[in-house]
Amino acid sequence: MSDIRVGFIGAGANTKLQHLPKLGAIEGVELVSVANRSRESAQRVADEWGISAVYDSWRELVAAPDTNAICIGTWPYMHKTLTLAALDNDKHVLCEARMAMNSAEAREMLAASREKPGLITQIVPGPLSLKVESTIKKLIADGYLGDILSVELSIGGDFPDPHVPLHWREDRDLSGNNVMRLGIWYEEVMRYVGPASSVRALTRVHVKSKADESGDRRHVSVPDYLQIIAEMESGPVMHVRMSTVLGLAPPDSLAMYGTEGTIRLHTDSLALYGGRRGQHYMSEIEITPELEGDWRVEEEFVNAIRGKEKITHTSFEDGVRYMEFTDAVHTSARTGETVHLPLQ
Repeated sequence: MSDIRVGFIGAGANTKLQHLPKLGAIEGVELVSVANRSRESAQRVADEWGISAVYDSWRELVAAPDTNAICIGTWPYMHKTLTLAALDNDKHVLCEARMAMNSAEAREMLAASREKPGLITQIVPGPLSLKVESTIKKLIADGYLGDILSVELSIGGDFPDPHVPLHWREDRDLSGNNVMRLGIWYEEVMRYVGPASSVRALTRVHVKSKADESGDRRHVSVPDYLQIIAEMESGPVMHVRMSTVLGLAPPDSLAMYGTEGTIRLHTDSLALYGGRRGQHYMSEIEITPELEGDWRVEEEFVNAIRGKEKITHTSFEDGVRYMEFTDAVHTSARTGETVHLPLQ
């Protein structure tokens, strides 16, 4: 007998890659229903995953009594609407990142979740450093870095190419105020040093139009280059350089500099390097099997519903924090002013 019965709204790439197979593999979890942008695409998902109920609209799916949990896999422009509807129908919510279009929507989602404390709500977490997260946290706790002075995040890209099709992340009507992978990386930085207290940002759009899926040229307003200086509540200064248009940029990396040591994560290979005072170069830090992390989003969601653990990756509270950060970047870039956090 299944105690968790899941309906899927928007079975996109990550839902097919992660949520459908991994929820379906957990004992006592049943994949019950699906609704996509079209009946045809929903039926294909249902046929592939053995889902019995296909709904013509998300409203029918959310209101139906055949589920007690909803997995939201749409683009961000629908996340608030679907989350509020699911909670109003007393359903647990696993919502794909990004949390929402902006922090105002995210706060509405958080407020609604607090009105239903018996329901579990989770945002799909940034997965980029899960493998090394426990190792980095242990190094910090053990004093490897000493006092952390600076966090440096450098994400490059390739030379500008106006012929690359428009991605949904570049469509502000679908993705909101988030920029490139900024929200994901800020969420991950928060795991190590906590949230920011102020933000100063500069952005640029170098490729100003791209063709959408119908071939029409669309104006692009979402930046493809940004620089950020942020003060973190715990003391460090964070510098972010992120772009999709820097050809031959150095390898992507996240570095933390302290009074006693430095660590650098090469984000493509997930190789972690470190060195301490008195050493002249950094060497690779072993990720031991007992500290090696992995994707366990669906397991955490199910365990939380069953009362076995609490949501850590990622709570609605942390989702609001990264949405406020991305809003602050947007506002600072537009006004040229420093923006202080939290926004409310």
